[in-house]
Amino acid sequence: MQKFILDLVVCRTSEPRPGYVLLQLTDPRQPLPPMQAGQFVEVRVDGSPATFLRRPISINFVDRQQNQLWLLVHAVGAGTRALAKLKEGDTLNVILPLGRGFTLPSSSTEGSTERFLLVGGGVGTAPLLYLGHELLALGHQPVFLLGARSAQDLLQLDDFRRLGEVQLTTEDSSAGERGFVTQHSLWNFEASPFSRIYTCGPKPMMVAVSRLARQKGIPCEASLENLMACGLGACLCCVEDTVEGHLCVCQEGPVFDTARLKW
Repeated sequence: MQKFILDLVVCRTSEPRPGYVLLQLTDPRQPLPPMQAGQFVEVRVDGSPATFLRRPISINFVDRQQNQLWLLVHAVGAGTRALAKLKEGDTLNVILPLGRGFTLPSSSTEGSTERFLLVGGGVGTAPLLYLGHELLALGHQPVFLLGARSAQDLLQLDDFRRLGEVQLTTEDSSAGERGFVTQHSLWNFEASPFSRIYTCGPKPMMVAVSRLARQKGIPCEASLENLMACGLGACLCCVEDTVEGHLCVCQEGPVFDTARLKW
């Protein structure tokens, strides 16, 4: 897929919760290029002397009608804190789209609608929003299973609920069922109601989800969050040990069939 270096304009910012900023970006000159759910962008951080490298950020959503790209930024370091200060009208330089996205099914025909389970934790829920939108556009049913420490840590719930069924877990039982996503009662099935499982979030969560998917006999894809400094396979920061050897996540992923991973 062709890559582009673009100067995108911030058309709106919002704060889903303290410490997180949603940037809605547009290209005022032309339509945004094709992008796949699960791919990411590398953004240049201006105005941060301590930030030398671009920052990789998952594609949160692509609104074709509004010609917008959404990026959900967790402000945890100098680079992301600088991004969180962007205002409407500011320009952000991005390289996109990068990496390999999630595997999508064929469009549904009469009687062929499938259900897919999308499991996310923390800010790892970000790429699942666009994935759910794409599955729904193909005529399938996304089911979201989202986990967090508490209710206040859950992000973009209204957006997810517009796309499909949403199930929740929190460690303090303040929303949904108490516990981790792998402990949700949704997993209590014998004959699988899901054609595939997709997951993104903290690595221990993804490892547990992939093992549970294997036990249930359901194909599973995980979006890895290894440090991707260049996004082009040059720096080797993001190498992952797989059954095929050491692979660059930014090139071969970030989405992998978990059968390829040494989990």
